[in-house]
Parts: sequence; structure tokens; C-alpha cells
Amino acid sequence: MTPARSLFADVADVTRRFDAADHLLDTGTAAAIHLATALGRPLLLEGEPGVGKTSAAKTLAAVLDVPLVRLQCYEGLAANEALYDWNYQRQLLSIRLAEARGDQITESDLFTDEFLVERPILRCVRYRGERPPVLLIDEIDRADDEFEALLLEFLGESSVTVPELGTFAAQHPPVVVLTSNRSRDLHDALRRRCMYHWIDYPSPHRAVAIVRRTVPGAGAALIEQATTFVGRARDLDLDKPPGVAETIDWVAALAVLGVGDLVRDDAVVSLGALAKTPDDRNTIGLAFGEFTAGRAAG
Repeated sequence: MTPARSLFADVADVTRRFDAADHLLDTGTAAAIHLATALGRPLLLEGEPGVGKTSAAKTLAAVLDVPLVRLQCYEGLAANEALYDWNYQRQLLSIRLAEARGDQITESDLFTDEFLVERPILRCVRYRGERPPVLLIDEIDRADDEFEALLLEFLGESSVTVPELGTFAAQHPPVVVLTSNRSRDLHDALRRRCMYHWIDYPSPHRAVAIVRRTVPGAGAALIEQATTFVGRARDLDLDKPPGVAETIDWVAALAVLGVGDLVRDDAVVSLGALAKTPDDRNTIGLAFGEFTAGRAAG
């Protein structure tokens, strides 16, 4: 893939424009976005759930002022849902109309552009706007291994082959972002076609800055305490450690409850924003009790 032109001046430009859109990027993620767009390569973002992979792709479309096309992956996802499909009802109607008129209709008459249904990937390949859209292939690790094979032509050449019509190549290759929670290993063939970046949990300082930007109604002391506790909670034996998204949800819930300090007992009712399983709720609840007791004693 070769981009029509550079979309960002440099890494600092990526950081600055994302910051203007209220999305704080670390230098590594900003560099990955700059290099992927400059080289015209798909960008594979991996990381734990809730670290901001999907929101980075959404913000990328916003700062570039281009459409965002999202393909949410799931087990059993097939070509007719991701690449293209045929309008079978319209084809059947055409057959019946031809029969009513006494006309002859062949298979080649039914598999034409008129009956082609564009799914997200083909829609991006055939997009004719001045600037290419951002295609988000979200949670690719949820799809089956076979689906990855369907993507290889598109990721490598920005094209889609429809056997009945031929190969469609993108006039302006879309900006492609794939995300993965690493619930399974992805094939080497897919990885080789992408720029790669792992998004880690933010540092305590960055976590405070992100939450402050996202939940402006929360006090500075509450944000500091909440991000500190979440950082410690990730070291617990949890089924689903809380990410940045859960931290933001929790602080927002605390702000709604009017909690200004985590020593307050009524903060306990908000832990459902962090814990997503019964076992995690118990573990986090015990840790929260120790955390608040320590603060009260101090």
C-alpha cells in the first residue's frame, strides 16, 4: 500500500492533533500511527482490554476528518459480512421479471455490479472521496483463523477480488487499524502485513491526565486516589483486570455519587464499574477495603 500523501507532519503532529481531540497519546503509539500512515501500512494495535485501542482508531478518523468504517469481529464472521455479498432478493426478482417478459437471463446477467452489496472492506476499497476513510477492524482475535486468510489480499494490496467481477483496487488505500486483545495468537502472515504496536497500561501520571481530561467533573484528589487504586488492583489475581476505560467509568460513577474521597463508605457501591465477574468483585472489594482503611489510618 502506498499513501497518496503524508497525513501527519511528524510524531509531534500526531500527538498535538490527538490532544486537541481530547485523546492523550504516549509517544510510542503516536509514532506507530505516524509511521503506519506515512508508509501506507495497516496498523495492528494489541493490548489488554480497555487501554484505548478502539478509541485511538476513532480519534484518528476524527482528526483526519474522514469517515470511520467499523468492522466488529466475532466468531463465525464470513466474507459475505465483511467483504461483499449479493442481493439475492433482487436477483430473484430480476429472474421473475425476465420470465414474465419471456426474456432469457443468464448467470452473468445476475452477477453484475448492480446486484453487488458492499460490506465494510469492499466499501472502503471502492470509496471515491478525496481522502481515504479509516477502516477499523475491531477485535480481530475474536474472529476465526479462516477469516484472517480472507484479509490477506486486502491488507497486502488494498484490493478485493470478486470472482464474478474481477479485482477491485482502492484508488486511495484506506487507513486500516486492526485491534486485538490477544485472546488468541494471530497468524504470522497477517502480522507481516501490518505495522505493529503494543499499547500498555498508562503510567500513573498519564492515567491521571487521561481521567482528568475525560471526567472533568471529578476532583483532583479523587482522580489521584482512584488511579492509584486501579494500578494496584491490576496486580491482583483477577479474571479481567481493569483498564483505562474501566477507570474512567469508575471515576465518573464516583463523581455521580458525589464521592470526593475514597475513604467514604458509599464508594463501595461503585465497584461494579471496575469488576466484571463475581470473583473479581470480591477480590477488588477486599482490596478496596484495605486501601481505604490504610488511607483512613494515615
